[in-house]
Amino acid sequence: RSQNVILMGLDSSGKSTLLARLLTGKVVTTSPTVGFNVGTLNLDKKTSLTLWDVGGQKNMRPNWRLYLDNCKALVFVVDSSDTARMAEAKKALKMVLSDKKLEGVPLMVLANKKDLPNSMKIREVSTLLDLESYKDLQWEIQACSAVEGLGLQQAFLSVHRMIKKS
Repeated sequence: RSQNVILMGLDSSGKSTLLARLLTGKVVTTSPTVGFNVGTLNLDKKTSLTLWDVGGQKNMRPNWRLYLDNCKALVFVVDSSDTARMAEAKKALKMVLSDKKLEGVPLMVLANKKDLPNSMKIREVSTLLDLESYKDLQWEIQACSAVEGLGLQQAFLSVHRMIKKS
């Protein structure tokens, strides 16, 4: 049976592009997500993940908690080329992780847009998001590019592995 995985992150971090790329193998033109997009990613014959891509605009974030029921993993997507919004991303991540429904739920941070020349290394992203402070949490961070499809399959295989471990 499929496991629910929630994709969250600020608007324009690339969640919808990432979802479309995973599900269709194509790059699609996206517009800001109002509500959510959902799709099933088949990792192998027996394993599938139901991916919920939740809108990240500021006015949507208070509703994020509504999507956390039966969440088996949280995938937090950040635009690794947008240094200016990392403090905002850190705050949004902290807010969602404070929800009781996410206790014991693994976190995968995807540093998206690594195809852009000014993208930060994952160590920088990790520091700016203060990931080290989440001592009781099983978390990983990986670089990816939704546009080029780099690192996506590996990231979601890791997500599945983390779910099995949790």
